[in-house]
Amino acid sequence: MLTQMAPSYPFALAAVFGYPVMHSRSPLMHQALMAQQGIQGAYLPLEVHPDRLESALRGLEPLNFAGCNLTIPLKQKALEIVDEVDEVARAIGAISCVVVRADGSLFGTNNDWIGFRENLLSQWPNWTAGQGPVLVIGGGGGCRAIIYALVQMGFTEILLCNRTEARADEIADRYPNLVQVIPWHARHERLASVSLLVNTTNQGMVGEAPLDLRLDALPTHARVADIIYTPLDSPLILDAAARGHPTANGLGMLLHQARPAWQLWFGRDPEISAEIRAMMETEIKLALG
Repeated sequence: MLTQMAPSYPFALAAVFGYPVMHSRSPLMHQALMAQQGIQGAYLPLEVHPDRLESALRGLEPLNFAGCNLTIPLKQKALEIVDEVDEVARAIGAISCVVVRADGSLFGTNNDWIGFRENLLSQWPNWTAGQGPVLVIGGGGGCRAIIYALVQMGFTEILLCNRTEARADEIADRYPNLVQVIPWHARHERLASVSLLVNTTNQGMVGEAPLDLRLDALPTHARVADIIYTPLDSPLILDAAARGHPTANGLGMLLHQARPAWQLWFGRDPEISAEIRAMMETEIKLALG
């Protein structure tokens, strides 16, 4: 249980740790939120090798950081390092947000699931569980958060498909009777029954091959979501939109996971405004040419 807020400093500091990390657009978003909230500070992208994660996390407190976000491939390793992990991060099996508490100890939680849930609700406010099965592609830390979010939203028929089936089995074992693993070779035809398709892999991201998935069998009413936001519209999102499916890219997930982090780090609840989203969209498009 988090009993102490992060300490307050005249110059606020937070960061994102990753390896690599320079692809992250989190600094752009958090600097905009600092301007919105009238806070002097900086949010830094810091490349941290997994072998150096413990020393990097322990260095947050003496450097007066309020905390940090974690991205690939550090989210699961952090579970072994921080002083306290909440039930959400334990259930997901990954930490996305670390808080430096007033006594210098480190608290770990996961806000990615909140970002995914709020992204779906903002895109489709009247759409709820019960529409039909969901097919999730992937098996990494992002996938773990998305599965947790879907379960919290009330979905009881979740199909999980990953190239390495053992990784999918490990996630499904956390949710008996709710998550069913399907083999990679069956992914195309199993689309025929789903109401929502979610890509949690990096396939389709800038520099990566598109996701190997044919949408021919996907019902016309089905929705398609991708956690990728560089590019804003991944090949999967473009293909789905061309077929007339409602789509949601990953930018909203990034934006909405920032609010709970700010509540923990700075005791503030920033607004994820249309202006900040538009600024992020413009900057991402410019950066990608």
